[in-house]
Amino acid sequence: MSERVELKVRRLPHGRDMALPAYASAGSAGLDLLAAIEGDTELAPGERCHVPCGICLALPDGYEAQVRPRSGLALKHGLTLLNSPGTIDSDYRGEIGVVLINHGHAPFTLERGMRIAQLVVAPVIRAELAEVDVLPESTRGAGGFGSTGLGVENS
Repeated sequence: MSERVELKVRRLPHGRDMALPAYASAGSAGLDLLAAIEGDTELAPGERCHVPCGICLALPDGYEAQVRPRSGLALKHGLTLLNSPGTIDSDYRGEIGVVLINHGHAPFTLERGMRIAQLVVAPVIRAELAEVDVLPESTRGAGGFGSTGLGVENS
């Protein structure tokens, strides 16, 4: 069984008639976030928009929430998150919003209450930085983008 934490949720006036975020199945990693928009909103190809979710959260200290795309919207319509994953810090108390972009070829209509993203709650490890003059060696070294998987003959 996975670890459980209490997630305090406050509904905003424009989200009062909507369901709270929920897991779609027993094995779901993410809670579904809903669009708390007034009416239908069309998102043209290449267009982006901020979609309010009508809720605020209080995450426990030591946790974050990651906002991630829904795979069905991405596959069927080319709809995804512009900043994926979006991070919600434990000390943020404002409204949860999703920045959607339409990478599809046709306009997409957002509807009130539509499931638009997933919210994954995860523990955070805080790093303690130790400044050094030289880093330990590794087999990869300073190889950057696309460097792993290339043989010496392809470098």
